[in-house]
Amino acid sequence: MGLASVSTASEGIQFCIFDLRRGQNEGQELDKILFFFPADLPFSTQLSVIGLSEGLITFTRIFSPEAACEVIEAERHSHVFYEAEADIWMVMVVEKSKEAEAIWRIEDLRKVLKEVHSLFVMFYGPVRAMLEKEPNGGLIRSHLYPFIMDYLSDFLVGKKLQLPSFRDCLKERGNVQMLTVGREAAIEVQSLVRILESCVGNTQCYSLILFQDLLVSTTLSPDDTINLFTYAVQRLTPHALSSGASSWSYLRRASTSSHAGSGSTLAHSGFVSEQIYHSSDISPSGDNNHHVSRPLQHGKWSKGNDGFLVTDIWGVDVGSSMIASPTVWLQQTEERMYLCTYQYKGLTLILLMPVSSILNGEQGVSAVKQQVLENASLKILKVEEKLSKGWGGENAYHVGGYRYLLVDGDRNISRASPPGKVTTLTKESLLAMSKLREEVDLEKGRAKWDNAGLEKDLEVCIRAKNNAWVIARVTRGKELYMVLEKANETLLYASDAFEKFSSRYCNGAFSLD
Repeated sequence: MGLASVSTASEGIQFCIFDLRRGQNEGQELDKILFFFPADLPFSTQLSVIGLSEGLITFTRIFSPEAACEVIEAERHSHVFYEAEADIWMVMVVEKSKEAEAIWRIEDLRKVLKEVHSLFVMFYGPVRAMLEKEPNGGLIRSHLYPFIMDYLSDFLVGKKLQLPSFRDCLKERGNVQMLTVGREAAIEVQSLVRILESCVGNTQCYSLILFQDLLVSTTLSPDDTINLFTYAVQRLTPHALSSGASSWSYLRRASTSSHAGSGSTLAHSGFVSEQIYHSSDISPSGDNNHHVSRPLQHGKWSKGNDGFLVTDIWGVDVGSSMIASPTVWLQQTEERMYLCTYQYKGLTLILLMPVSSILNGEQGVSAVKQQVLENASLKILKVEEKLSKGWGGENAYHVGGYRYLLVDGDRNISRASPPGKVTTLTKESLLAMSKLREEVDLEKGRAKWDNAGLEKDLEVCIRAKNNAWVIARVTRGKELYMVLEKANETLLYASDAFEKFSSRYCNGAFSLD
């Protein structure tokens, strides 16, 4: 088992991270490898994959110096590229298969690469900074390997990596899902935010408030909000704590129901991650002596008696012998922040404070927590009560007769039909929508380079093999995708249904008038 079972089960997928600035001299080629999955492949095979990727990057830069390749489609493989940082490349090579479930959307795979890098930076800082701190690469490899394997464990179904497929076509990674609140509730939430900020004194702090797995309020930048929201839904919300596993918001929930073996996934993935992490050959340098916190490990968070979430992931504070508080690195301020999370029923509050501004370290954090308990408890109860009364449950955003995905790219927000409702769609409808979204991705890419800075309106309507209507409309930074399986025979009927949805739920943003 162990490494062999991973490589055998995932032989159709290779995932690597490498640095173009390293390993350029003969005999030093291994230095450029920062991560490779499967980890037990011979170094000659790893170098072959990375060498091909380097060649493709260099070749495409001849024609497009400002932006090298994003995807290369070969006869048997798709090569998906993402330049995470300057000359730090992430590449996923996916074998094409006749297997029914193995139909990917390339942009979805690129967003997986982007997401894992963004989460890594949130916990450890930029990859380049770690390489500069320890140029031999041991530090960055010892962090990348366990982190990415813990991340990939969420995609394991049985012994096989289940990447986002056509069944995920009405989901959007890299966005947040917002809770719609009334005016009175919004006023109470803003009051709570001010109280939380006062608990830290004069120190600049930030907050994020969630109800269930939906965002209610944030004072963070858009990028930091997305990263912290993703992690919160993955490990911190009541649903994540109760399941002991990642819920991945509406991206992952219920998706495993369509695949067999989900029950054995967590046990196996945990074993795999441990095997990879403790292998003495996980990196070309063989250096694995660094203490590494692993924030994506499953089952490491729990709720304390005082309502604050606790974990031993970050080890023990040397000065006080107390369990070290979690910390994250914010892109907005480029500084490390203490992460304090309080939970009451369905309400999750995240308070972020600069490590450099909190006196006495862990004792200072404890003092802030006490201030929250003394000053904010009544307001927290009131906010939770108001949000609960207005909450319609998991199917709150279901619209009868429609299966939809609404994306606001300017605000990084998405809303979709509940996963349980999407699973009622036929395979033909999902395949048609996946193909449609692939076409929209291509058109958006062409428009991006042909008309720099100009947005292109787009509308596509397809009749699927099962006679369902699959519709996409893109306008002014917003996108609406819709499947109508029970629509009338005519395109006019489908268009009318689309217009009614736009008028009622999107303030007419997608109407043709």
